[in-house]
Amino acid sequence: MRYSATHKEETRQRLLDSSAAIAKQGGFANAGVDGLMKAVGLSGGAFYNHFSSKDELFAAIVQRELMRSVERLADQRKPFDRERLMRGLTRYLNLVHVQEPAGGCAIPALGAEIARADLSVRQGAEEALLELQRAWAEVIGSEEDAWALLAQCVGALVLARMMASEESQRAIIESSRAFLQRHLEESR
Repeated sequence: MRYSATHKEETRQRLLDSSAAIAKQGGFANAGVDGLMKAVGLSGGAFYNHFSSKDELFAAIVQRELMRSVERLADQRKPFDRERLMRGLTRYLNLVHVQEPAGGCAIPALGAEIARADLSVRQGAEEALLELQRAWAEVIGSEEDAWALLAQCVGALVLARMMASEESQRAIIESSRAFLQRHLEESR
């Protein structure tokens, strides 16, 4: 059977989408190549048509997921200002994001695995995080506060996901969001 010229790239993108969701839900280290490929309807052997190793797939997932966050900031149709930052915090710090990691940010879901990854993965993550931090610093007028804001957002999600009860999850997310909004209002 002959495939279209774009078939390989389309399959690669489906594999990245599916693998990212699986990794964010249950951890990348826990996902086997066969399971990742089965999720897109292919055999494990077909994996090597797209990536030379599982580590290469992880690097591609991290790079793509973090660059998507940066690209959202670069959306030229909407100026990145305090109002947009506040809306972003409201979307980021919510119970749905806590309870559905597969569709959310890769940083709280994969941060510990990124920290243990090889240097090239960590460097790619650092580049994306530096871009986020710079954009936030420009809006709020402080490089230090931008790092603290980023750390608070990620930390709140990690802590909330550790909680067994929705009540505790909600308390962490709502108090973190209120704290950050208060700080951003006071620093105007």
